[in-house]
Amino acid sequence: MPPITTLLTWSIATIAVLALATSPVGVETQLVCGVAVVAAMVILRRTAPTPVRRQIYLALGTLVVLRYVWWRTTETLPSMSDPVGFGFGLALWAAEMFCVGMLFVSLFVVAAPVRRPPTRRLTAAQSPKVDVYVPTYNESADLIAATLAAAVSMDYPADKLRVYLLDDGGTDQKRNSADPVAAAAAHARHAEMKELAARLGATYLTRERNVHAKAGNLNAALAHTDGDLIAVFDADHAPTHDFLQETVGHFADDPKLFLVQTPHFFLNPDPIEKNLSTWARMPSENEMFYSVIQRGLDRWDATFFCGSAAVLRRSAVDEAGGFSGVTITEDCETALDLHARGWHSRFVDKPMIAGLQPETLASFIGQRSRWCQGMIQILLLKNPLMKRGLSLPQRIAYASSALFWLFPLPRLAFVVAPLLYIFFGVKLYVANVHEFIAYTVSYMIVNMLMQNYLYGRVRWPWISELYEYVQMPYLAGAILSVIRNPRKPTFNVTAKGLTTEKAQLSELAPRYFAIFGVLAVASAVAFQRFFVDPEANDLMLVVGLWNTFNLIIAGVALGVVAEKPERRRNQRLDITRKAELLVAGDSVQVVIEDVSIGGVRLRPLGATLGGPRINGAVATLLVDRPGRPQPTPITVIVRRVATDESGQFLGMEFRELTSAGYVAVAELMYGQAAVLDSFRERRRSGRSLFAGTLQFLGWAVSQTGRAVKIAAKERAEPTPVEIPVAVEEPRPIPVPLEKTRFA
Repeated sequence: MPPITTLLTWSIATIAVLALATSPVGVETQLVCGVAVVAAMVILRRTAPTPVRRQIYLALGTLVVLRYVWWRTTETLPSMSDPVGFGFGLALWAAEMFCVGMLFVSLFVVAAPVRRPPTRRLTAAQSPKVDVYVPTYNESADLIAATLAAAVSMDYPADKLRVYLLDDGGTDQKRNSADPVAAAAAHARHAEMKELAARLGATYLTRERNVHAKAGNLNAALAHTDGDLIAVFDADHAPTHDFLQETVGHFADDPKLFLVQTPHFFLNPDPIEKNLSTWARMPSENEMFYSVIQRGLDRWDATFFCGSAAVLRRSAVDEAGGFSGVTITEDCETALDLHARGWHSRFVDKPMIAGLQPETLASFIGQRSRWCQGMIQILLLKNPLMKRGLSLPQRIAYASSALFWLFPLPRLAFVVAPLLYIFFGVKLYVANVHEFIAYTVSYMIVNMLMQNYLYGRVRWPWISELYEYVQMPYLAGAILSVIRNPRKPTFNVTAKGLTTEKAQLSELAPRYFAIFGVLAVASAVAFQRFFVDPEANDLMLVVGLWNTFNLIIAGVALGVVAEKPERRRNQRLDITRKAELLVAGDSVQVVIEDVSIGGVRLRPLGATLGGPRINGAVATLLVDRPGRPQPTPITVIVRRVATDESGQFLGMEFRELTSAGYVAVAELMYGQAAVLDSFRERRRSGRSLFAGTLQFLGWAVSQTGRAVKIAAKERAEPTPVEIPVAVEEPRPIPVPLEKTRFA
């Protein structure tokens, strides 16, 4: 229990802040105070960080936010004599207060993020038995082979490690489908996956029926395994060699520990990173969650299971009756149930898996819709605030994680609100330009400064607003559907590994172009009326500026829906590794510069190979593997011979990888765990609020132009006419299903 002096200090500080926040002052005084606070925060940001300065920085920002809340609540709501304006105005106020509430909750969650020190390494005798689950649905064999090969190669006592491929694409239900084509495909997949698992030293498991999606698949495996711990990897989440060494030791320290979660790290950009060309220089979107929020949750023993890249204690899962499956986010739901039973969790902030993100906007929105609906289900069906067994911080933490996914509703309100005044004269916000600048603008600047202070290394300014806007048009409807029927959503896998041959608009683009068009017209009308219409007042200018801010975000979003080509099927990972190449009778020492499950790029050392004469040649790559006296031979085909400023380099494609070849490739990609962490650190390039704002404005112009250009080109291109051709109808042949995975 905190000492009386601490409670007294906090009480006095809280009373003082509330008194300052509610003190009546003039607009000019408020403006001066706002400018002074912003200046003080900028100066503090440039000084060396300390715990005291951090508290002062956030306290100053909190004061401005609270002053805005007081003013917004007491001075700006429309009169109740105008029921339409008051009703819409109250809805807008509620949306703003929700965002302010989430800001304060996030301040609580990330008050003191935990950075776990490395765990102790266990001896072979101390090491518990570990079962590795790799659930799959219809991912490609190459993708699954890479993950299985990496899993069986993890640095762990061989007699205590078992890897299981949990195939939901070859179940009895699918193989006995009434559709003969689907049944044939399921039979082919069943045989292929079973043979693949056996070749790579894993055990193949399937089940009778596809019930309860991924949770059901994992629960079916529980009946056939008996390990003390369970490591879960999605089919495209290949682990590094030291994954278990960095996680298992935590369970020996705490007998009530049920979960060690690690970050999800990706080899490819999501649609926003790809289409804005920020992949190599901007922190990944999930960095804010894994490197700040999950570490903050860890402080309150509220780190939750994220479906993959995690280790769980079998006895804890058994006690809860298996993996929870009431909602479609079985991972977070399982963690919630186990935390309520008194079990603990930890988060290790070290990237030790490499996976894939959705490449197209449609698959990205599909993935986020499932996450959103599942978290809203948890909020409605398992209300964390009322769940017995949770501590108060855990209740707040879980509620925060679920409530976050309501963001499309306030975001929608912020887009619609100015339109109601511009087009229909509905007054939702009573303020003049001077008040708007003194209160609203200072609040917005302080809010962004606080976010930049807390998340600056892992999130550029305005990127959160962009991600929220991009998801808003579709997730708002998804939320409403869950609220109407909380048990209706079903689990859908997320498409991965998709390719696009040319620049094109997403199939979802029309909705974004329509919103952009409405906002553009609204801004033109607002400013035309303000400067021309003598009856227009300051509120029209305020609303016009607000709408223009929305238009800027909508313009950048057009660049997101203008898909750039992505022809690479297998994503590459930069490494530095020496090897030997046997080609055209020559033996050449080479250095491997990048690798994927499909091939490698290498550079000859001290030699130049025969140029075009070796292009297309079949060669052998000899790769040394730790603990092996002889190098592993891998058959490759030379697909490209070229030169750059560093000399000659070759692009090689793997040909018919053997089981030893898959393991060797997995060791190349995931044997050096530091490679993932190094790439993550290179992308952590923070941006100041000023620099980030300038870049965002630049995107608004350039990305809008790019999207309009693609739209005009597609409109000008004639629609191809399909001419029916008489062909012999082929017999049904099993074909590979679309590459997807559990996300």
